[in-house]
Amino acid sequence: MINSIGPPGMRLSVMADSKISVEQVRHVARLARLELSAADEAALQANLSEILQYIDQLNRLDTSAVAPTAQVGEAGAPMREDVVANRPDPEAMLANAPARAGHLFKVPRIIE
Repeated sequence: MINSIGPPGMRLSVMADSKISVEQVRHVARLARLELSAADEAALQANLSEILQYIDQLNRLDTSAVAPTAQVGEAGAPMREDVVANRPDPEAMLANAPARAGHLFKVPRIIE
């Protein structure tokens, strides 16, 4: 059987030696808690095999001249100086405390 793989407009015909077995499809379906009919299993096997064949085709590309990248987009948040901007005021923090001992919260003993 001949299958077509590749992006639209650039389809390549290859012999369909299945890259994935029906047992593997059933295993993945079981992990995903999917109930598949025999027709669904066959269709999924064909689709996954085509995907794996396309990945094999991509793996054969020469990427030695392409610099490796850690990420495609901009780096996350820009780094900034770690400076305390709102220094805590102990009196303001303890103003609503039910009990206090100096500049500390006083809590009931929980370990006897």
